[in-house]
Amino acid sequence: MATEYDFPILTLKQLKTLEVGISIDDFGTGYSSLNYLKNSPISYIKIDKSFVSELMKSENDAIIVVAIITLAHNLHLDVIAESVETEEQLDFLKSHDCDITQEFLFSKPLPAAEIENVYL
Repeated sequence: MATEYDFPILTLKQLKTLEVGISIDDFGTGYSSLNYLKNSPISYIKIDKSFVSELMKSENDAIIVVAIITLAHNLHLDVIAESVETEEQLDFLKSHDCDITQEFLFSKPLPAAEIENVYL
């Protein structure tokens, strides 16, 4: 019996065959579900900035971040941490093998043309 998720999953699988990287954004918030992890052809999990921003202040947030990284790696997925703002957050994420960080620490988000002017 078909479900409401069959078409989107089929579409994602077709995109994956084209080597398009697919991520679950804001993982751990809203409607994200562990069911998506087992049924979707994703490549990345993005840790929501609400966990990253409180990482050094809240033991619970730190535990959740480590759990997300461990879960993702055990499922052979890469992890992106959103909105890294401090060296301490960056060091914590690196020490727990987070694969990619999106860092306000070094720069705010920029249009492509501005990146070329600033960083090249």
